[in-house]
Amino acid sequence: MVFDSCFLYQLGGRARVTRTKDSDTKTKVVAFALIADGKDRMLRKRGNGTLDRPRRERGAPKDNSDINAQSASADFIQGSHLRRRAESGVSDHGLSNAQASYRSTSASGSSLEETTYNISCSSPNIRLHLSSPPYENYFYSDCHLSAQAVVTSPLSGSNLTLIGPRLLVAWPAGNSGVVAFFAPENGINGSLGIQLQNSTSTVGSLTPYYQVANSTSLSGNPRVGVSGIIQFNSSAILTIPILGSIRTIRDFVEGPSILVPEIQDAISFAQAPNAGALLSRIWLDNVTTTELSFTPQTGSCVSIENETVRFDAGTYNFTATFDYPQLKQLAAKDVLSPQSQGLISQEPEQAESLSFLSYSTKLLAGGWRFLTYFGRDSMISLLLLQPVLSEGQGGAIEAVIGAVLERVNRSDGSVCHEETIGDYATYLNQQDGINSTAPQYDYKMIDSDYYLPISMRNYFVNTETGQNRSIAFFGTNATVNPINLGLTYADLALITAEKIMNTSAPFASKGGQTRDNLIHLKEDQIVGEWRDSTYGIGGGRVPYDVNTALVPAALRAIAALSSAGFFSAHPDWNVTAAEYAQVWEDETLRFFQVTVSVTEARSLVQQYVNTSDFSGPSNIANVTSDVIFHGLALDGNNNQSIVSVMNSDDCFRHFLLNTTNQTQLTAFVNQTATNILQTFPVGLSTPIGMLISNPAYGRNPVYAANWTNAAYHGTVIWSWPLAMMAAGLERQLGRCNSTAVPPPHFCADATVYDHVRAAYNHLWDLIDANQAQLTQEVWSWVYAEGGFQYEALGALPPLPGTSPTESDIIQLWSLTFLAVKRNEGLR
Repeated sequence: MVFDSCFLYQLGGRARVTRTKDSDTKTKVVAFALIADGKDRMLRKRGNGTLDRPRRERGAPKDNSDINAQSASADFIQGSHLRRRAESGVSDHGLSNAQASYRSTSASGSSLEETTYNISCSSPNIRLHLSSPPYENYFYSDCHLSAQAVVTSPLSGSNLTLIGPRLLVAWPAGNSGVVAFFAPENGINGSLGIQLQNSTSTVGSLTPYYQVANSTSLSGNPRVGVSGIIQFNSSAILTIPILGSIRTIRDFVEGPSILVPEIQDAISFAQAPNAGALLSRIWLDNVTTTELSFTPQTGSCVSIENETVRFDAGTYNFTATFDYPQLKQLAAKDVLSPQSQGLISQEPEQAESLSFLSYSTKLLAGGWRFLTYFGRDSMISLLLLQPVLSEGQGGAIEAVIGAVLERVNRSDGSVCHEETIGDYATYLNQQDGINSTAPQYDYKMIDSDYYLPISMRNYFVNTETGQNRSIAFFGTNATVNPINLGLTYADLALITAEKIMNTSAPFASKGGQTRDNLIHLKEDQIVGEWRDSTYGIGGGRVPYDVNTALVPAALRAIAALSSAGFFSAHPDWNVTAAEYAQVWEDETLRFFQVTVSVTEARSLVQQYVNTSDFSGPSNIANVTSDVIFHGLALDGNNNQSIVSVMNSDDCFRHFLLNTTNQTQLTAFVNQTATNILQTFPVGLSTPIGMLISNPAYGRNPVYAANWTNAAYHGTVIWSWPLAMMAAGLERQLGRCNSTAVPPPHFCADATVYDHVRAAYNHLWDLIDANQAQLTQEVWSWVYAEGGFQYEALGALPPLPGTSPTESDIIQLWSLTFLAVKRNEGLR
């Protein structure tokens, strides 16, 4: 049955769409009209949860080979590949104070009433528009909520199997969100374009929504969200809505297009006033509700058929809301130190992006895909951003360290990699047979443990504020993870430190410098450090960065903490940890070193060019000496003793350690400089940035197949390794001016010193040339028209057997250039 809401509205009526029963099978039918090759396809869920057909790929039809797709969104998006516009940080209606006027609707019974509330905030709201076509990102935050809206509309050159029209709204509170995938009603893939329009009543594209809790509220929390005006250039179908958790949305977008019946079945479709459509869902906690509504503007029309929403071409007001407890956001002035307040006006987009990811109890990893706690991301960001972050109680530094300690696994000291909260936590608990909304914590990573003592040392030992705050801070009782109740931050820090000391002892012992005594991934895990994708470290079991940099750096930090009075139960650690660190610094590099002769290197690079998809020059004439690098890991797939992929992970050792084995140090800084200066596929350099991986020397076809420009950790560019490498090289070059200790020997070797300095400046030239991308998580390239050209990672076809990966437009550790600056004295 079709409910024409435009017609019903004219009659003053309304309708609610309910699910139907198949009269023959008596099984529930969940219907999504998928407009692909001109045909409506139905997704059926059997009573047992199985699907009648393979799950569709995200937001795009399966077959488009016979369609000459012309994107209608070309008229919507103009300019460079990455355009940013910071919208005015004033409250609605242009008020400079924070008396923001909220558009709100009160749902009582079967009617929706529009109401305006004047809600006072002590600070102005923040609006930001960041553009990376085909993705347009809009941010809004004030004292009541934080929200990110992402509008995806295919471009004329987009891969239409990956990019389709989509509206997504994400909220940090509960890592929550909604998404609506659209398809053209005419079935011509690529013909539908969507965009947000600026509101006529407020500044920018998003309007805040606030509804005080009333007697009909199940949660007792205010309903908050955002609304905006979305335009369709042609008639459209809402093919798939998902309401609830960002994790649920990620599973669909990046996984095998999973739709969870328990979640999808709970979506209610109803006609709304003003000829609109309302989608709502009560979470699995049975109290929280997410809603998404569309109301047509003049001349537009929306109708509902079963559970499919149809839109005429035109403009619609959308509103996305939920009633979950909100986080307390830190304003930019509260995230940054008093000495760094100038960054708010000097680099407003980065400063406000940092604020959007910063909250009183934790910092979030990135938007939209990772709007929750990630331990590694938080601490790497802290280590790079510390010079500009706020100190003391309520500051950003203590928020990071406190969040990590709250989530430590008390049984073995492992640091939590990622927390699962909100609706998705309830879902996972139910899968385990537990009726609970309690968070879940992921402890599979091994690298996160080592960042904790380094972060503690850098603040609580190396700063005056940290020294003064240490007693009160570490006396804090844990409250977040229920399992840690009854423990203090000091207790939890000690448990992690004991784990590090115990696991590092075998290698540090006399005669213990063997491969078996290095730190391995946890059993039954294929990931364990920052390259945490399927082929990130090539199936390796013994990661390069962890063993050669993180372990010794953590041991140095434990020694310093012990000397400062921490870990009183182990008074010997000030000496023991330092002795362990020395062994790990001096004896681990040799296990990972790869040396390729000139002749073989030229042959391997040429073979790579001949067999891979890279169409650029081989540059083998630039190979004039042995190629030396350190492999990503040991014990890789296909019986590879060492994963022979040149990489950027030298940055960890340069940034975290001042090693003292002079022969080793000179060779190490020199080889890093060479690999930065050499152009891909000989080295890591491209005009688009320094690559994190180069598989050309792999001696096995699997390398070229697994590390590509479409792989999450392939021949791509990440922002934070650029920052860490720049800061690390500056640290090593800075040692040459030290008066406290004798400078390293390479400082007196003019050839090596000049080589490292040249690499530092070349790296900064690449960073400066790619400023437009730096806040992104990761980006890629294509080689066309005789050169490297920027390309969004999510726009490239994924590796066979893997799912596509979008890059976040803002990522916490990609904002580290707020603190990492070029040293003009080294030019």
